[in-house]
Amino acid sequence: MRESPSGGAPEASAPQELAALLRGSGLTVSVAESMTGGMIGTMITGQPGSSLYFVGGVIAYSNDLKREELGVAAELLESVGAVSPEVAEAMAQGVRSRLGTNLAVAVTGIAGPAADGTTKPVGLTYIAVASEGRVVSREFRFEGDRTVIRHRASTAALRMLIAEARSVARAGLKTA
Repeated sequence: MRESPSGGAPEASAPQELAALLRGSGLTVSVAESMTGGMIGTMITGQPGSSLYFVGGVIAYSNDLKREELGVAAELLESVGAVSPEVAEAMAQGVRSRLGTNLAVAVTGIAGPAADGTTKPVGLTYIAVASEGRVVSREFRFEGDRTVIRHRASTAALRMLIAEARSVARAGLKTA
């Protein structure tokens, strides 16, 4: 827990907040990570009871693995590149389908220190969250060194996952 910015009661960290939301919800989660290299999965599984909702993940650092394990189309990777909203969305949909979860989050980006031959800047990150019949992606521009960028991307991914889990839970409650 960390102190609330307003000085009130402590607020939960993103992994704690996700755990509190998903424990007992019946919802399941999977992750597809590229630049974060397993950090999101580590943050999720660091919480007691995560086995109730976390199914697993795929660390797809290479484009070959994005194609083979997540079903990202080769044509998509060639036309827009691995660091794009379209690829983040395809990764999220692919891991959700492959692991059979209610929700999935995917991250692709450039953590630095160099941009590895692309014209895209260090810190550029795309995060996508997929649920039944819906996928949402966002672009982020994180600053800092490689470690800071990866941590910020992981936290942002969890925050997006929390928002989607809340939306799915509300929709489920309304239709029940």
